[in-house]
Amino acid sequence: MSAASRAPQCSNRTRSRAALLAAGAAAAALVLSACSSGGTSGGGGDTNFVLGKDGIATADKGERADAPDLSGKTVDGKQLDVDDFKGKVVVVNVWGSWCPPCRAEAPGFQKVSEDLKDQGVQFVGINTRDTSTGPALAFEKTYGVTYPSLYDPTGKLMLRFERGTLNPQAIPSTLVFDRDGKIAARSLQALSEEKLRKMIAPVLAEK
Repeated sequence: MSAASRAPQCSNRTRSRAALLAAGAAAAALVLSACSSGGTSGGGGDTNFVLGKDGIATADKGERADAPDLSGKTVDGKQLDVDDFKGKVVVVNVWGSWCPPCRAEAPGFQKVSEDLKDQGVQFVGINTRDTSTGPALAFEKTYGVTYPSLYDPTGKLMLRFERGTLNPQAIPSTLVFDRDGKIAARSLQALSEEKLRKMIAPVLAEK
């Protein structure tokens, strides 16, 4: 039985609205379960990554999973496909305008994105659980964020990552893709500028 059919207060809403709420609930459940576990697991099973003392999980080159399709509209209405950035190191940050840790890390992310842009590093955000693009756009303006962010209000993009891989399980989450579009590193907590640079550096140094 679906969440919508169990909830009588939703019976007078449209089917599309119910579907949106159900998808949002699924994404919220994913985030909450990850937070409760401390983000130390990739979803069970035989995982091929190592969680460091700094909270950053990494996978060796031969053990990395392909990143899923991350494409769609950005918060400012443009079309974006992360796959177009293959050949670059891609840093993906999952954030929400309502999230205090996301606000805390935003200035450092913008600074590092500017510093490493000419070295072949592309930052991309995934804005999630904002019910409209207005707050997301205000967030970007407040913190001077200039790199693009996909708009993902119900968390559908997060759910495209396979269980047992370096998948995002919390907000904020940060992933680093290598030049072949494979997931090399992940953090399930807010990152200081120093930790962010440390996370990117080994992937950027790869030949």
